[in-house]
Amino acid sequence: MSTPEIPRPLDRPPVVRVRGLRMRYGDHDVLDGVDLDVRASEVVVLLGPNGAGKTTTIEILEGFRRPSAGSVEVLGVDPLHADEAWRARVGVVLQSWRDHARWTPRDLIDHLGSYYVPFAEDGRVRPIPTDELIDMVGLEGAADQRIITLSGGQRRRLDVAVGIVGRPELLFLDEPTAGFDPQARREFHELVHRLTDLDGTTVLLTTHDLGEAEKLADRILILAGGRIVADGSADELARRIRGTAEVRWTRDGERFVHAATDATTFVRQLLAEHPAGIDDLEVRRASLEDTYLELVRSHLDGDAVHAPVSLVSEVS
Repeated sequence: MSTPEIPRPLDRPPVVRVRGLRMRYGDHDVLDGVDLDVRASEVVVLLGPNGAGKTTTIEILEGFRRPSAGSVEVLGVDPLHADEAWRARVGVVLQSWRDHARWTPRDLIDHLGSYYVPFAEDGRVRPIPTDELIDMVGLEGAADQRIITLSGGQRRRLDVAVGIVGRPELLFLDEPTAGFDPQARREFHELVHRLTDLDGTTVLLTTHDLGEAEKLADRILILAGGRIVADGSADELARRIRGTAEVRWTRDGERFVHAATDATTFVRQLLAEHPAGIDDLEVRRASLEDTYLELVRSHLDGDAVHAPVSLVSEVS
């Protein structure tokens, strides 16, 4: 029996609300006034160069690290003072997790799942049944092997299973598909969509894979210079940062390139003027990679102001 799809209301308080977050190590500010909101059932991807503070931000939201300043609310609670009931509502997939090498995935999932039984709620059964979870993460053929014998990709699948065994309302994923082959990556993306669409899970993840970010994200946050410098969907950011599209075509063997703010209108006019003889017509818009690199470069070079490029309304 399938679980009914859970709607994504926009009028609920944010699942994650951060204001003025700062993190200082010695005399260096890794985070310098981060503001962000994540709403229920969103998939939000946090991008940024190495050392930008992505993992630090996630660890603060998980309650594993104390910030130097600022306010943090996750599921309505300061993570530093959260109780076990709060922790049962949160799932974490770390960059790596290698304990219990002599257990089998089935035994480990059974064991960890037992801790969630007291925190089951109406409409949210905890834990996810072991066989169902093993199938969800694609470990059917390795469920009864010792973990020490698993391949890197299988261990990563187990990491994901450990993170979601309690059917979390909020799931943190730090570089979740590192070590995945293309098939496993696709299956993981389908799993994320299943969690958000069927269980209403909110997902906040970091990745260096811009293609993955574009496939998964409802919203993308770009962290650079200790601040959120952009906030919006991949398409919104691309249009805002580089509003022109590049139109390429060939006519009579000669190659042409034109930058157009309104590519659709330009192409219509081009075809009307030359109803025959236009070949290899192509419209290229800025990719997420183009947008990301341009934003990070401008902020690292000090060309941009502190205010982020925002494509969403401010949450009151």
